[in-house]
Amino acid sequence: MMEKVWLKSYPPGIPEEVDLDAYASVTDVFEQAIKRFGKSPCFSNLGTTVTYDEMDRYTDQLASYLQNLPGMTRGDRVAVMMPNVLQNPIAIFAILRAGLTVVNTNPLYTPRELKHQLSDSGARAIIVMENFCHTLDEVIADCPVEYVITTQLGDLLSFPKSMIVNLVVKYIKKMVPEFSLPQRVTFKQALRLGSGQRHKPVPVTHDDIAFLQYTGGTTGVAKGAMLTHGNMTANMQQASAWIKDGVNENEEVIITALPLYHIFSLTANCLTFMKVGALNYLITNPRDMAGFVKELQGVHFTALTGVNTLFNGLMNTPGFEKIDFSSLKLSLGGGMAVQQPVAERWQKLTGSPLLEAYGLTETSPAVCINPLNLTEYNGSIGLPVPSTEVSVQDDEGRILAQGEVGELCVRGPQVMKGYWQKPEETAKVISADGWLKTGDVAQMDELGFFRIVDRLKDMILVSGFNVYPNEIETVIAGHEGVLEVGVIGQPHGENGEIVKAVIVRKNPALDAAAVIAYCRERLTGYKVPKIVEFRDELPKTNVGKILRRELR
Repeated sequence: MMEKVWLKSYPPGIPEEVDLDAYASVTDVFEQAIKRFGKSPCFSNLGTTVTYDEMDRYTDQLASYLQNLPGMTRGDRVAVMMPNVLQNPIAIFAILRAGLTVVNTNPLYTPRELKHQLSDSGARAIIVMENFCHTLDEVIADCPVEYVITTQLGDLLSFPKSMIVNLVVKYIKKMVPEFSLPQRVTFKQALRLGSGQRHKPVPVTHDDIAFLQYTGGTTGVAKGAMLTHGNMTANMQQASAWIKDGVNENEEVIITALPLYHIFSLTANCLTFMKVGALNYLITNPRDMAGFVKELQGVHFTALTGVNTLFNGLMNTPGFEKIDFSSLKLSLGGGMAVQQPVAERWQKLTGSPLLEAYGLTETSPAVCINPLNLTEYNGSIGLPVPSTEVSVQDDEGRILAQGEVGELCVRGPQVMKGYWQKPEETAKVISADGWLKTGDVAQMDELGFFRIVDRLKDMILVSGFNVYPNEIETVIAGHEGVLEVGVIGQPHGENGEIVKAVIVRKNPALDAAAVIAYCRERLTGYKVPKIVEFRDELPKTNVGKILRRELR
């Protein structure tokens, strides 16, 4: 057994191990929450709130409909393709209650990406919002999908708002491109058709796949991480143990701006907070920052999760200062590095420290979280959550000593079963003794806190020196004239590579010379960008993570 140095830094009351058998499945988590919090609000979106009891009814109807589709059997895959609307969590829990597997699908996918995911997963059905049906229409003939359930943005809002929203979206804002999909059934029809009889409960084990969560688009073709019921309930238990002293049953309101098809939202916001009877406030279009800030002004929220660019964007939106932060207890950043200037400004404006967490799709996702009693930004990704081993290893798989830099590796019950139908890809990332190689360069300090130095693939080699983009981005982000920054390496004759910074300005007067001078004061010579380029925006993933590969 390796020594868990980090345990000595655990806040009081956090256990070393969690009970992995407390829940039989993700469905069990959902059904226990319904029993305990029935009349309490569960999800809220666009002015409509559904209770835990209503979630029970809707998911029961949809699960019954799915179970009665000809040929649909236990474990079959069903894709869900929509933004954060009430239909999304209903679809997820209905699929699980029917004994099927959820394939979370990004609604912004191109036809090529959608075709790959539907074909690779073998999805037999898809539940999709009409706004994205034109993409499905282009590829459905080449996919195994037999059943299509379509929904409109306003379907679950109260009448007449539902009708007005649907008419505005379709005919005034023209947000629904033409499509045919002749064999489809609407979401409302599916609920009606399933309401005749209750769904039949399906016993599942911890080894059954709950979610096929696609990842690795950054390295080429996306792969489906097989996240089992055991993986998901373990990670929920780990996260719950970590935040238990900060949350109260039936009192929490969490803002869910990251899409539910992203593993961070799915586990942290949806499952972990459902366990304590929280209200999940779904933000449908967080890219509309002005609209997002306006929504936040009307909600007494206690928790908010997001990525660095989201927190940064909110703070740079007029009206942010009018939000009431008096109830806010937990601000959690993940998905990419939280930058010090963003964290410090967030704490100053909201009174709540912005805690950095670290995880991967392959780990369901939580690996490390900073302690809730942290009073200020510390630059680390935190401590490993209970029942988790984390090590820093060299290229030969040897565990390195404290302070040494190597690849971050993870072992624990939240580590995926493997990549769907890709044993050779699985073998590349999971060692024979169960260590998942993350592809991140890290080090551990004497207190057991881990720091991500950078992604292995993003490292820049300047004249034989390793340069890590994260460090330079953090420095440049501290300049008052900078809104966002991405740093990459550019091939260069005698040096191997040179550092290039791509910046979105906050101050239009900012020029390259000022950026370089600012960096010279704060960085060793070889780390200073030789090229500075200004753009109106940076390429990002669907959740706002800056895409360095596209900058390259």
